[in-house]
Amino acid sequence: MEVVATAKWVRTTARKARLVTQMVEGLPVAEALVLLRYSPRSAARDVAKVIKSAAANAEHNYNLDSSTLRVARVEVDGATIIKRWRAKPRGMVGSVFKRTSHLRAFVTDEELGEHVRKRTAVRMPRAVIPAPTVAPTTGAGTSSARRRRRRPEAEGAAGTEPAPVAETATTTASEAEAETAPEAPKPSRRMRRKQQPAEEKAE
Repeated sequence: MEVVATAKWVRTTARKARLVTQMVEGLPVAEALVLLRYSPRSAARDVAKVIKSAAANAEHNYNLDSSTLRVARVEVDGATIIKRWRAKPRGMVGSVFKRTSHLRAFVTDEELGEHVRKRTAVRMPRAVIPAPTVAPTTGAGTSSARRRRRRPEAEGAAGTEPAPVAETATTTASEAEAETAPEAPKPSRRMRRKQQPAEEKAE
């Protein structure tokens, strides 16, 4: 059974109201009201009032269960245009059209046709994140790089002598830095004159 509610001379344009009504056609009344509540469009408030009025008419006048009601459709028609004017340059005036519209909401408890969109609030499944795989730290499958090396003291205590290390030319960290550091730039003539002592300048 379809139940209707009407709102006349709503201060919104028909084009803007139709953009809102397309979002809620075929939805349950409760879900449509929630969607309109968080819509950024100004016409959503007027459309929500008409749908709520139609649901109240169905519940009060026809004893229908409000939880089974769906928004069958919302019709929007253009209404009276309020004409005003605004001052323009050179003594002229510009027309201002304040448009209004009539809203007509239909709710029903019957199954809607195939051409009407149907949507219900469906809980989405939680994404399953696989546990990270960790390579074993011990056993035959471990790589040689991850094995713990014995300390020299432990090797000596165990009776095994460490392998002799070949004598190589080693340099300290300061010498290596001095070798790799870039040479300082040569001072210019002007800088050399400033660095000379005052006695030499007097001579």
